[in-house]
Amino acid sequence: MVKVTLTVNNVKYELDVPPLERLIDTLRYRLGFTSVKEGCGRGECGSCIVLVNGNPVHSCLALTSRLDGAEITTLEGLAPAGKVHAIQVAFIEARGVQCGFCTPGFIMVTKALLDRVSDPDDKTIREWHSSVLCRCGSYPYYSEAVKRAAKYLKEGKIYFDEKEVREKYHLKVLAR
Repeated sequence: MVKVTLTVNNVKYELDVPPLERLIDTLRYRLGFTSVKEGCGRGECGSCIVLVNGNPVHSCLALTSRLDGAEITTLEGLAPAGKVHAIQVAFIEARGVQCGFCTPGFIMVTKALLDRVSDPDDKTIREWHSSVLCRCGSYPYYSEAVKRAAKYLKEGKIYFDEKEVREKYHLKVLAR
């Protein structure tokens, strides 16, 4: 076993993990962050992408034992309790949530993109989103979502009230 300290969504965890345990298994099954989805298990689909020290990482390819001291953000950590991040709202508004399986990966990649480029063009969006596979073919919706999110962030609208979003869009489920 290897002792590691991870900060996940601003909460510090001290864990003993097997040397070859994947980050996705630590996050999903040990810590209960179910937004982290396993699709292919080979780093091809991107459904498992989380931010490690601000960078998008396929959690199915990362070993937890090598991430001692890392800061990790999952979809659950994107907004404080009772709030919804502008990127999530933009994905809802742009109809960027089809079956939803790949959506956490796209949202986390979008977060990393918009942290670096405040007004990305279509080519840049496609390049960043190329690390996630959508079997529903919703790529145009995702591009629109990035542009909407960028607009919200420029306007200083980082978080939206969760109750209002649920009522406005008739949502029963939002990832928490």
